[in-house]
Amino acid sequence: MIALLDLGIGNLSSVQSGFRRVGAQTSIVDDAAKWQELTAEVNVQGVVMPGVGAFGNAMFQLKRSGLLDVVRRVVKADVPLLGICLGMQLLFSVSEEHGSHVGLGLLPGRIVKFGNSAKVPHMGWNDLTQVAEHPLLDGVHVGDMVYFVHSYYAALQNSGDLLAATDYAGVVVPAVVGRGHVLGTQFHPEKSGPVGEQILRNFAALCGVVAREEASAP
Repeated sequence: MIALLDLGIGNLSSVQSGFRRVGAQTSIVDDAAKWQELTAEVNVQGVVMPGVGAFGNAMFQLKRSGLLDVVRRVVKADVPLLGICLGMQLLFSVSEEHGSHVGLGLLPGRIVKFGNSAKVPHMGWNDLTQVAEHPLLDGVHVGDMVYFVHSYYAALQNSGDLLAATDYAGVVVPAVVGRGHVLGTQFHPEKSGPVGEQILRNFAALCGVVAREEASAP
């Protein structure tokens, strides 16, 4: 079972449908009480933190719902955690979106706004450049396109956390990040067609929820 954390700032149905298409069962969790109920009934093998909207509001919702402590326990237990879009940005130390907001601090770095030369939001399809080998990117090939919608991006402190990047308005944008069991995609895999489904399938395989498929040839 993969738990989808509901921060009240995004429609989780597309994420849930994406995992359903790759054969992974999910359950939506909106507070600590629901988490307790779910974990009492099933083995939660992975956690996904999707999100759209503002960084500060998302962190507020995490704290108010009790899910902030849930995320910390999940990470401590080495349960795979995937942040999507805003959910990826929450993994970092601090964000400059509408002021300064402290994040989860699971990955060192800052969330910063694109410069004045870039049209924001960055919205549309961009290709991925894989920087490091990782099971999350199995079957993803040079030139594969994924769908982005964001106005801020991650400025990494540790280049070793970068798994794949894209270029937007001359900025190298971290598109996939990871350290240990903590992973994130700046784009929306659930809206990125077959490439996105491959990434969701890979994450589900990392969680042991679905069998890993052999990567197809480019």
